[in-house]
Formats: sequence, C-alpha cells, structure tokens
Amino acid sequence: MASNSKKNGASVVFEDYFPSMMEKLGSEGFMKELTNGFNVLMDREKKVITFESLKRNSALLGLEGMSDEEIICMLREGDLDGDGALDEMEFCTLMFRLSPALMNDSKQLLEEAIFTGI
Repeated sequence: MASNSKKNGASVVFEDYFPSMMEKLGSEGFMKELTNGFNVLMDREKKVITFESLKRNSALLGLEGMSDEEIICMLREGDLDGDGALDEMEFCTLMFRLSPALMNDSKQLLEEAIFTGI
C-alpha cells in the first residue's frame, strides 16, 4: 500500500511497510526502529531533523533522489510546532500518519506501549 503526501503541488509517495514491520517486530521493537530512523536522519548538534540533515541522510533510508521541494513538503507535513524541523515525537507522528494501516491500529499500539512501559 502506498500513501501520498501532497503540499504546495508536490506529491511524494511512501511505500507502507510499517504494518508488516509492526507484525514482525511487535510494538516495542517497531518504536525502537522508528527511533533508530529518527537518529539516522537528525542533525547531531540540533537533535532534530532539519532540511539539511534530511537531504544529507535520506539516501541511507532509500529516499535518494528526493527533490528539495519534496523534502520541504515532508518537513511541513510533520512540523506540528512550526519551528521548521522535526523532533522525535513529530517524526513518529508523521510516520504513523503516512501509514493508513497503522493509523487504524494505533489505539492498540498506544495501549501496548503504555502497559509495557515503552
């Protein structure tokens, strides 16, 4: 399943592998993988994902070839506090929003995370 993100005329298609990852890793393992993904993409000094850090590190996650406009679109989509960057919570929220299947299962994941103390 693919999810489209569209802002300012730019369209980015994300392949939805998250449900199978969730099934394979469980909720705790999946959340650790999201954290690992955030750590790969973040600016080491600022501890957030910036335009520059996403552009520099996107190829590590198979997102090479993203245009500047697509990167800006992705940041805007997830930037909930308007600071122009993604903190870890914004990144995880964006990843869930981009996965329709995970959005449907998010209540169960939240309950598992709360009760297992993630």
